[in-house]
Amino acid sequence: MKKLLFAAITALSCTFLAAQPWKPAGEKIKTQWADKVDPNNPLPEYPRPQMVRADWMNLNGLWDYAILPKGNNIPSTHQGKILVPFPIESSLSGVQKTVGENNELWYQRNFTIPSNWKNKKVILNFGAVDWKADIWVNDIKVGSHQGGYTPFSIDISAALLKDKSQKLTVRVWDPTDASFQPRGKQVRNPQGIWYTAVTGIWQTVWLEPVEQSFIQQIKTVPNIDGGNITVAAQTVGASYGDIIQVNMLDNGNVVGTSKSLVGQETVVSIPNAKLWSPESPFLYDVEVELIHNGVVSDKIKSYTGMRKISTKVDADGIVRMQLNNKNYFHFGPLDQGWWPDGLYTAPTDEALAYDIQKTKDFGFNMIRKHVKAEPARWYYHCDKLGILVWQDMPSGDANPRWQMRNYFNGLELQRSKASENNFIQEWKEIMDFTYNNPSLVVRVPFNEAWGQFKTPEIVEMTKTYDPSRLVNPASGGNHYDVGDMLDMHNYPDPVMGIFDAKRVNVLGEYGGLGLVVKDHIWENNRNWGYVQYKSSEEVTNAYVELTEKLKRLIPFGYSAAVYTQTTDVEIEINGLMTYDRKLIKLDEAKIKNANQKVIATLK
Repeated sequence: MKKLLFAAITALSCTFLAAQPWKPAGEKIKTQWADKVDPNNPLPEYPRPQMVRADWMNLNGLWDYAILPKGNNIPSTHQGKILVPFPIESSLSGVQKTVGENNELWYQRNFTIPSNWKNKKVILNFGAVDWKADIWVNDIKVGSHQGGYTPFSIDISAALLKDKSQKLTVRVWDPTDASFQPRGKQVRNPQGIWYTAVTGIWQTVWLEPVEQSFIQQIKTVPNIDGGNITVAAQTVGASYGDIIQVNMLDNGNVVGTSKSLVGQETVVSIPNAKLWSPESPFLYDVEVELIHNGVVSDKIKSYTGMRKISTKVDADGIVRMQLNNKNYFHFGPLDQGWWPDGLYTAPTDEALAYDIQKTKDFGFNMIRKHVKAEPARWYYHCDKLGILVWQDMPSGDANPRWQMRNYFNGLELQRSKASENNFIQEWKEIMDFTYNNPSLVVRVPFNEAWGQFKTPEIVEMTKTYDPSRLVNPASGGNHYDVGDMLDMHNYPDPVMGIFDAKRVNVLGEYGGLGLVVKDHIWENNRNWGYVQYKSSEEVTNAYVELTEKLKRLIPFGYSAAVYTQTTDVEIEINGLMTYDRKLIKLDEAKIKNANQKVIATLK
C-alpha cells in the first residue's frame, strides 16, 4: 500500500513538474507583474486594436528553441523551451541567454487550424521580431522580414496540411551593434546609457482567418476644420465593383457613413465632432466593410480621434505648436520602454498601460518614445488614456559624430546604400503601423547626431509620407534648416542655446536627476546619472527648481520640453520611478503641481 501511495505521489509530482516547465530566469529585480505572467497564456489581449477581427488564435506560449552557429539547417532537436513573446535575453523568456552576431536563434512550435476556418485563407501575424526573420510552415519557406520594430503578416494557406497538426519554424539573426540596423539602446556590452541586447520574437504572434478577398490595411486622416475624416482601405483579392463602406460610431450610434469603390479613399462627414485631446480623449468607433455582390466579404473594427496638430506664429512672433487650433505646450518624459524582467516586452498589458497612466498622474501631457517603437497596444493605451506621443526612429549604424557649435549644415555620417535603404524601409513601416493613432503627433527621424544622414532628404520623405504630423528633424543633433522644429538638449538645467524664428523651438532633453534606491537597482556597484542626489526630498526640490527655470524660458520661445526620464533603466538611475516600478522616487504631488504650472505658462 505504501509503495502504491508513493508511486501515485511521484506520478502526480512528475505530472505537475511537466506541466510547469517555465519559470523566470536569473535573480535580477522584477516588476510586480512578473508574477502575473501565465506561461500558458502570456499577453492574451488582441494585439492590433486599430484593425480588429473577431476570430483569431494567439500563438504566444512555450516554444522550442535552439541557438546555433549562423548558417545551419533547420534543427531536428532543440535546447529547451522559451516563453514567447519575451526576448531570449530576458528573465521572462525563462532562458536569459545571449545569442550574438555569429549565431542564429531558432524557434519551433506546432498548432492546429480550427475546423471552422475551412476554405478560408490563414494569415500568420508577427507583432515584431528583432531583427531578421525567416519563417517556415511544415518545412516550406513562407516568408521573411527585416526590421526589429514593426508588424508583418504572411498568407500561409498554401503551406498548410489538411486536418493535421502544423509545424511553425522561425529563424532569427540579430547582430545588435555589430551592424547598421536600427537598434536603439541595445548593445553587446551594456554600460552607462546602453542596455542589454534584445533578440528574436518580442511581440505577440497570432493567426487569423480571412476570406479570399480581405482588408489588409486602413489609413485614417481626421480633418476637424472640414468636419470629416478620410479613410483609405488597402485590400487583397478584391475585384472592380467591390465596395468599401465606412461607419463612424459614437457609443454605438452611427454618426457618419460613406462608401467608395475599392482603391478609392472615402470621406465621412462628422458634424459637430467631439475633439480628442489629453484632457478629453474621446474616440469614435470605426467599422470598415468590404462588400462583394452585396455580401460582406470582410469586416474590421477600428477607432479614431478627431484632432489637429499644427503650428502658428503667436502675437510675439514666436512659432508655437497648436492642438485643435489652440496654443498647446508639450511637456513629458523621455520614455525608454524597458522592463527589468521582459527587457523590450512588458510582462502584461496592465504593465504596458501603467507607465502611461503614471505619466498622466505626474501632470504631463506628452511622452517622447525614445529610440524604440512599441507594440500597437501601447499606442492604443496612449489614445485611450489621452497623452501626446513624439515617436523617435530607433537609432542605428555608427555612433554620433558632432559638429560642436556648428549647428547648421554639419558633417554627417556616410552610410552604406544598404544601411540607407534599410533605415528608410523600417522608418516607413513604423509610420505605417502608427499612422492612425491620434496620440502620435510628432515624428523624430534622428536622435542627436547618431546615425544622422541626408537630413534634408529624410525630413522631406517623412513629411511627404505622413503629412498629418509635425517632424522634429534631429532631436539635439546636428541641425539643418528643415522640418518643423529646432530641438536642443541640455543637462541638467534647461537652457536656450539658440533660437529659430521660423520654426518651433523645443528642449528635447534635460534633467537626468539621479537617485539610487537600495533593493530596487539593477546592479549594486555600477549606477550612473547626470547628477545624483541622496534623498527623495533633495531630488524633488531639484526637479521643481528646474521647472521654475523652464517656465522662465517659455515666453522667450520654448514650446515643448522633455524631462529625462520615466524610469530607471538598468544602471541608469535618473528615472521618476525605479526600474521595477515599485517606487515613485520623487514626491508625486509636488512634481504634478510643478508640471501643470509649466504647461499653463503657454495659453
